[in-house]
Amino acid sequence: MKIRKANTFYLSIAVYIIFLLSSCDKKRYFEEYTEIPNQSWNRNNILRYNVNISDNKIPLNIFLDIRNSGKYNYSNLYVFLKTQSPEKIIRIDTIECVIADDNGRWLGKGIGDLWDNQILVRKNVVFPDTGNYIFEIEQAMRDESLEHISDVGLRIEKAISN
Repeated sequence: MKIRKANTFYLSIAVYIIFLLSSCDKKRYFEEYTEIPNQSWNRNNILRYNVNISDNKIPLNIFLDIRNSGKYNYSNLYVFLKTQSPEKIIRIDTIECVIADDNGRWLGKGIGDLWDNQILVRKNVVFPDTGNYIFEIEQAMRDESLEHISDVGLRIEKAISN
């Protein structure tokens, strides 16, 4: 019981620090995390993000944000990223997120037993239309429920600096 409270405390601190640091982020266009219940990402738990693209002339970079515990059983994570445009045009990408090196060392930034990875999916994207884009992220591993994934998110940032 004490260990679980400590992990929750450290997770709360980490989220707060990320929030503070990201509030100064001038490149961020959109960013949202989804907490995975019980750190067990079921195949049927498809994460959905609505993003309003108000300017179709700005090049943007699209990232997947993956937060895993040190108990995660694999060095990678496959996901399907489905993007639907305002005109209902659908694009589906299969993405391998490498989160550990060949020696089993976790990549990304770590706090305690949690590791954050930001995976570049597409670079310098200029969306053809303005309006609401729907992004859906689905885990594509062989496991029905993928254990020790605590949060998954989508980040879209301006590819040019201001």
